[in-house]
Parts: sequence; C-alpha cells; structure tokens
Amino acid sequence: MPQNIVMERTLTQSDFDRFAALSGDDNPIHVDREFSAATRFGRTVSHGLLLNTILRGLVDQLVPGGRQVSQELVFLAPTYADEPMRFRAEIENVNDAVVTAKMSCVRIADDVVTCEGETKIHREDG
Repeated sequence: MPQNIVMERTLTQSDFDRFAALSGDDNPIHVDREFSAATRFGRTVSHGLLLNTILRGLVDQLVPGGRQVSQELVFLAPTYADEPMRFRAEIENVNDAVVTAKMSCVRIADDVVTCEGETKIHREDG
C-alpha cells in the first residue's frame, strides 16, 4: 500500500460549471464571474465538494475498495479557477482494518493551504 499520493491539477471555470450542473449547486460564487468579482474573493471559487471528490479519489488510490467511515474537511482559503493546485493524500495511521489519511489542497503559486482534513477508511482486506 503506498503511503501518499500527490497530484497537481488546474481546475477551470468549465470544471466549476460542469460540477454545478451535475450537483445542482449553481451558487453564483462558483459560476457567475460578474457576481463573484464583486465579492471579497474577487472571482469565482471552487465548490468545496468538488475539492472533496478529488481528495477522495486520491484516498481511494491509497486504499482501493475501502469504505469511508468518517471525514472532516475544512476550507481555509479560496480555490480559484485557473490556478495550479497540489492535492495530497497521505496515510497517517493503520489500526486493524481502519486507515486514517490526511488530505490537503494547496495553491502552488503562493503555497496557501485552501483545504485540509482527515478521513477514516475501512479496508475490505483488514
């Protein structure tokens, strides 16, 4: 079992728009450039659950076939469209059949952590 996985990815406005269409969360802070330009963020920001799904995908690569039993994720700063991001999942602890993994999203340009958290995964082989 690998101990960590890191992926760099740049989310686009098109990604935000497609996620909004799939999820039904079309809050203008995610999809309306004019609206979001007038907010404290100054531009559109990612859905938190879009970031969550990317991180969950990384965890699934660390613990294939595992069943998530809990998760905590906090959003510390905005994740903007068209800015390169680093997504990381790292195994912190393995206790019997439960794996604890740390997760984070970091803006590469300024090294700001935009979200971080922890998940517990029940291993099917544990």
